[in-house]
Amino acid sequence: MKTFYALILTIILGASVYAQTNPSDGNSIAKAADTRSSETRPAPSRAGGKVEVPPEKARPVDIPKISSPILIDGRPDEEAWKTAAVFKDFYQTGPGYNTEPSRPTIAYMMYDEHNLYVAFKCWDEKDKVRATVAKRDEVFGEDNVRLWLDTYDDQRRAYVLGFNPFGVQQDGIYTEGNGADFTVDIVMESKGVIEDWGWSVEVKIPFKSLRYTAGKGKKWGINLARNIDRFNDEFDQWYPDDRDVSGFLVKFGKISGLDEIKYERTLEIAPSVTVSQTGERLASREIAAGRFVNHPIKPDIGVNLKYTLSPNVTLDAAINPDFAEIEADAPVVSANQRFPIFFDEKRPFFLEGKDIFDSPLQPFYSRTIVDPDFAAKLTGKMGRTTFGFLAASDNAPGNYSEDERTQNTQCLRDQTKNPFVTCPIDQFLDKNAFFSVLRLKRDLGKNNNIGFFSTTRIFPKNRNYVGGFDGKFKLNDATVMTFQALGTHSRKNFYDFDSNSSNYRTGNGLGYFWSLDYTKDTHGWYAEAFGRTSDYRADSGFTRRTNTNQYFFANRLSTKSRPKAKVIRLDTSQFVRYTFDWAGRPQYALVGANVNLQLQGSWFINVESGDQFEKDYQEEFGPASPTGRFFGAPTRSTQIPYFSVNFNKTVNKQFNFYGFVGSMFGAMDYDFGSGIRYPRRSPAYLAYLGRVSECENAPKPPPPFCATLSEPGLDPGPGYQFDSQFGFQYKPIDPLRISLDYTKSRLTRHDNGKVAYDTNIFTLRSTYQFSRFVFVRTRIDYESMSSQVAGQFLFGWNPNPGTAFYIGYNNSLTYNGFNPYSGDYVPRVGLNNNTFFIRASYLFRKSF
Repeated sequence: MKTFYALILTIILGASVYAQTNPSDGNSIAKAADTRSSETRPAPSRAGGKVEVPPEKARPVDIPKISSPILIDGRPDEEAWKTAAVFKDFYQTGPGYNTEPSRPTIAYMMYDEHNLYVAFKCWDEKDKVRATVAKRDEVFGEDNVRLWLDTYDDQRRAYVLGFNPFGVQQDGIYTEGNGADFTVDIVMESKGVIEDWGWSVEVKIPFKSLRYTAGKGKKWGINLARNIDRFNDEFDQWYPDDRDVSGFLVKFGKISGLDEIKYERTLEIAPSVTVSQTGERLASREIAAGRFVNHPIKPDIGVNLKYTLSPNVTLDAAINPDFAEIEADAPVVSANQRFPIFFDEKRPFFLEGKDIFDSPLQPFYSRTIVDPDFAAKLTGKMGRTTFGFLAASDNAPGNYSEDERTQNTQCLRDQTKNPFVTCPIDQFLDKNAFFSVLRLKRDLGKNNNIGFFSTTRIFPKNRNYVGGFDGKFKLNDATVMTFQALGTHSRKNFYDFDSNSSNYRTGNGLGYFWSLDYTKDTHGWYAEAFGRTSDYRADSGFTRRTNTNQYFFANRLSTKSRPKAKVIRLDTSQFVRYTFDWAGRPQYALVGANVNLQLQGSWFINVESGDQFEKDYQEEFGPASPTGRFFGAPTRSTQIPYFSVNFNKTVNKQFNFYGFVGSMFGAMDYDFGSGIRYPRRSPAYLAYLGRVSECENAPKPPPPFCATLSEPGLDPGPGYQFDSQFGFQYKPIDPLRISLDYTKSRLTRHDNGKVAYDTNIFTLRSTYQFSRFVFVRTRIDYESMSSQVAGQFLFGWNPNPGTAFYIGYNNSLTYNGFNPYSGDYVPRVGLNNNTFFIRASYLFRKSF
């Protein structure tokens, strides 16, 4: 009943806030309108809602060709710009719905044989423009303009290119249905300037930086937009929106006239050199344990190559690629986690054509290739067929530590004396894992496609093959269906619950995914089903759980957007989820609701409440349990009511903050333990520790039970979990950004009141941009449960993708905690490891 009351409270809260829709004064357009030409005046006032596409936007815009390149200085004042195609009369599509923009925007476009030129003029009050000299790909948190180029005109993928008022770039790939991925970088030139009347940007995009269809009469899809940060993150775009049509790229205009592009085969070579020195504190089992040892200086030379076989086909190769960690993964809460944690790919080689290899069941996850000696990739699109093939040889699985190699050498010596001695790593030592990935997609009709996926991973005594089909079909304007089915074949070790051991055998598995998405302006719903059998393995991909099926349904109701009301828009969703294994036994269930509010003053608030049910089976935990079985009952279940609040606020140009607070009443502690500071806290384990103490302190001979005393199996139990996250970003001056993020998670068991874990994570970052391409960055991460402090200092020069110079220092410390190697308590500060490195790379581009 408590959960029911919480759900009712959430819905009432949403309704009461929605009722507060008194209009407030918006920002008027600058008084200078009468001094502008008719070309720069804003479009007539619009009531908003669905509109007919004007004829000049419904037909392709012809892009004129110029005879000679222009200077990119941020000011589109050359004579050539007077002949450019003009994109004007933008619509406010957020928070308004095809309403009048707060400020006028005009874009221009033209081309020559080698480059596409784009310019934006954005009228505004000079002193209110929000812009800083940011690093690449940190543009969209302030005023910016954006350009989407669907260079295949297939409404499946598009380049998304963004620029702030200083011309700082943000670039990526937008995939229909999956959104934007900004990890991709392309070579282009841009500059911006802020003037008394507003600001402008000029951009030169080499055609050889893009993948596109070439030939006379070919069209590209296009849209252009402007983001005005201080007006509730206002979003204005050239092409009107239709919120009753699902998708984004399907609502683009067209450009034509790019008939005289001079195609050039381009070879890119980016050699890299890294020189590093690493020091570490020796582990407890090594000679001179506890000493800090500096290893010799290590050079590492690699090269990345790219060759465009045609405008739409690219060959990439990497020989001993340098994957020095320039930016580490953000720390996350890893305590009490049953399943793997996903981290984004950051390495340039794997980012090229990354969208081609994406699919719902994730049969390919590039971070499974840890340290390749060699990798090659062929990607592109020919006609209606998109393809990608990747092959790599990864030395990480057989690259054992010096300590492990020493132990193996000793094992081999023992084997000469006793042939029954086995050396488990000898057959894997210095062996590489070989990967191959094949991806094919065929466009069917205007918005449909069907695809094939195949992966292979081969390592000694370990074979894994995955293959299957997937597709996406747009059933009508508002409804999209997606599916995928994969079969897996493996020859490897599988855990056997009955014997509590791993058996080397053949295993075949099945994975499936299906979804139906219905989207309208004021309502929508989403249905999903997916599952994997117990022997499903995708060693080249990412899999959280096997032997599971999941059904999910969500319904959404939304208000109309009211840009001048106190509550601009309110969305409320109701959802259910049910998960069960292939024997039909329940694993998880959820019923919940949330309310999303967009308010004046750039406030975004989310409130969510619901009830969950979880049931755990001892065979799912396998070797994680010391005995292979639970202590006591073979299953555990718990009811988990929860409540959470999320908020985000942009105060001004200098400061924004966010926060999250959530509670789960009945969250399961799986009894894994969380390091020395938080060992297992279950009643069974605490009783075991009491028995151990009793045996250690007992007179001789000890009690009979001491001879058979052993660590008990896992004893999961419910508890109260509290989670919170808070953070802010502060820009005291334009070149400097400082951010602090704090995460807390604490779980206290109900049965004995013991704290299973309590972790606090602090991340402090600061970046000073001397210019668009030169910066200094510092970062400190602190995790309280292990008392580990990780620090990084980095000086960088990065004028374009592929050309860079870095000097960096990374270290790891223990602060009033336990040494991760010896387990000894370290008062004050103890250094665990450090790395000093210098990395240089240079991009050579040659066109033929």
